Parts: sequence; structure tokens; C-alpha cells
Amino acid sequence: MTIKDTPEEWEIRATETPFTGNKTSVRTDDVVMPDGSVARRDYQVHPGSVAVLALDEEDRVLVIRQYRHPVRQRLWEIPAGLLDVPGENPLHAAQRELYEEAHVKAGDWRVLTDVYTTPGGCDEAVRIFLARDLSEAEGERFAAEHEETDLELARVPAGELVRGVLAGELHNNCLVVGVLALLAARQGDGLDALRPALAPWPARPFES
Repeated sequence: MTIKDTPEEWEIRATETPFTGNKTSVRTDDVVMPDGSVARRDYQVHPGSVAVLALDEEDRVLVIRQYRHPVRQRLWEIPAGLLDVPGENPLHAAQRELYEEAHVKAGDWRVLTDVYTTPGGCDEAVRIFLARDLSEAEGERFAAEHEETDLELARVPAGELVRGVLAGELHNNCLVVGVLALLAARQGDGLDALRPALAPWPARPFES
């Protein structure tokens, strides 16, 4: 048997959107269950995101430390951001986020992995890229606002991040998934065997 997620959509009898925010909304669907009953499901509708595990020549990962109000913690994360425009090319969005948050560009891009962050309550899909051949970006730095005015940047050995994840000291979803996927890729076919940066992404289709 092939272990692979597959698309499927159950019948929806009714739907409404009780809340619409700036970037996301909440939807309520009445969904027909396998036994014919109908159950109400509330979930967040999300445009999708990209994240970048940027790895330098010394095997250090570029990380940022940022305050996250919902969890009341300052978390270590990898650069990430929303897909603000429907159909936006995720590679272009990732390159933008790396520039805006770290003023860095990369010469080699690959898809590290794709994930649904919380599929039981949100349709957010995230594509995590591996970026290598790093260098300082040209031009002026991006003008930060809100929480991003207090960002802290660091480059941390990949092995140290793996240790922190397994010790329960690092909790950001994209960082955890990214560094463990990096470790798994190295132990498997190697980083050069990862999917190309423009590999299809059925969860968030885009134009090249």
C-alpha cells in the first residue's frame, strides 16, 4: 500500500463565514458524515504561507527571534510569511521574506517539505524551502513594523537546533519541521535530491 495523502471532499449542506479578518477568516460548514449525519465544523480559512530554512557554508541556520502574542512567548523561528496574493508564486514569496526579514539572498533554492500546520482546525498550507549559497542582499533594508521592529537575528548550527527541538526548547512549527526535515534529507538521498524550487504544490496552485 502506498502511504500518500489524497484529495477528497465530503458533501457540505450549508456554509457561512461568521468572521472575516484582515488576512484570515472563520468558516462554518455543515458536513455530511459517512453515516449520513450532519456535523458542524468551524475552521480558519488561511491564504497559506512560506518559510525558509537558510543554511550557510558553515552549516548554520539563519533564525530570528520574535514575540508571538497568542502564545505569550518570544520564539526562535525561520523566516516566513503569508502568501498575500492569490496564486502567488511561493518561491518569489520566500525570496521576498528572506530579504525583508534578514536582508539575505540565496543562490540555490529547493523545496524541503510541504505541511498543513493544523488540519483539524485551519486550512493553512506551508511550503518550507531550503535556501543555500547565501549572501548579503543589495539595496536598503526593509522597513519593519509592529513585532518585526524587535526582531533578533542569529545563525545557529543545525545540530544545535535539532538538539533544542528534541529537548522541548524550540516550538515554532516551521523551525521544528524544517530542521528535522533537513536532518532526514541528509540521512536519505541528500540535499541535492530534494524537489526543485518550482515543484507543483496542489495545496496552493501557482503559476511559474
